[in-house]
Amino acid sequence: MVFTVYTIEMAYARMRELQELANRSRAHQSVSASKRAAKKHAKKR
Repeated sequence: MVFTVYTIEMAYARMRELQELANRSRAHQSVSASKRAAKKHAKKR
């Protein structure tokens, strides 16, 4: 059996990775949402 030592540093690094991904996807969503909103407003005129 192989036991890997999972340190606080590793957990913290993983947490930072996930946070970065979440921020990236949130930024991407807001961009696409604003594009969609712009299209809606353009059609109304």
